[in-house]
Amino acid sequence: AETVRTTLGPKGMDKMIVDAAGGITVTNDGVTILQEMQIEHPTAKMIVEVDKTQEEQVCDGNTTVVILAGDLLKNAEKLLDQNIHPTVIVKGYRLAAEKAQAVLQEMAETITPQDRDKLRQIIITAITGKGAESSKDKLADVLLEAINTVEQNNKVLMDDIKIEKKTGGSTEDTELIRGIVLDKEKVHSTMPTKVTNAKIALLDCAIEVKETETDAKIQVTDPMQLQAFLEREERTIRDMANKIISAGANVVFCQKGIDDLAQYFLAKAGVYAARRVAKSDMEKLARATGAVIISKISELTPKELGFAGIVEEQKISGEDMTYVRECKNPKSVTIMLRGGTEHVLAESERALKDALGDVIAALESGKVVAGAGATEIELAKKIREYATSLSGREQLAVLAFADAIEVVPRT
Repeated sequence: AETVRTTLGPKGMDKMIVDAAGGITVTNDGVTILQEMQIEHPTAKMIVEVDKTQEEQVCDGNTTVVILAGDLLKNAEKLLDQNIHPTVIVKGYRLAAEKAQAVLQEMAETITPQDRDKLRQIIITAITGKGAESSKDKLADVLLEAINTVEQNNKVLMDDIKIEKKTGGSTEDTELIRGIVLDKEKVHSTMPTKVTNAKIALLDCAIEVKETETDAKIQVTDPMQLQAFLEREERTIRDMANKIISAGANVVFCQKGIDDLAQYFLAKAGVYAARRVAKSDMEKLARATGAVIISKISELTPKELGFAGIVEEQKISGEDMTYVRECKNPKSVTIMLRGGTEHVLAESERALKDALGDVIAALESGKVVAGAGATEIELAKKIREYATSLSGREQLAVLAFADAIEVVPRT
């Protein structure tokens, strides 16, 4: 708890961690620090578990959780020195925790996706104190717009906002793409670099001749038979390519391989194609463009195609990327994060993920409370008042709980 405590809050400092292999991480993020540390003590491991759960649920507030747990233990130790039985302490802590929940419910204000100012404040609070703080306004604007785009029935899913990072430029060059950016290039050099009004086909089958599942041995007695074999193979591939072209697709994203011959046929028809696209990216493309992922080429019809205003290949920091942008009503978008160095980028990405997790959690519960330690001070005050209404020794444990909560504003 003492290790991560110095990173908390707007005046928190970053930690530089060097792992066994000599890799360097510079971060302000509690969970990242604890994951990199080699912890032996079994109780300490349990606190790291608490931290991981918080990370999975909210993505932020990990440092606070660890400090709070640490202080609760510290205060419990003082009570044990006064010969108070552990079960009494546990009971007192439990009572205090229940009271804290009740007080929080009273204090909380409601929030909806339409409260843009409140959401913006949540995002800025999350980014403050991290390395990306200098450009928090820019990042907040980009993230707000992304949230606004993908929000459905007051819900935002983490997966719908893809964060793609590339070194070069400054954090201010970060932009939102209403669509998806893929780390892929076109498969054939003669394919067009840019396609406007793209009709997109998403295939999760290979555009190549399938090898038989069973081992078969075929004896050929005549060279013409071998020739017929090869021609038949070529015809199969040509039929596949023609089927895609006749469905009206001018952009193809394939989850598996594309045969050299198929690449040639598609390029000749002016179709842009990329292969070996990750499954997660395929699903994001489907949500962004409205296309249906097809498992059999023969099933492809014009109504399964998706739409994007522009599909183009661009070079970013020396790597070819495929941009799918200007989608009509994208339910999946990409934030293209830029930064001076790898370390800056990694820290900006952590800041964005924290902010996004906070917004999702706020919208899910529909409630927010004030920041800057105000909530904790109020809780401690109310829990102290509550302690006086108790008659047994639990009172001491409830007071210890109130003291523990004050560690946050104190830090």
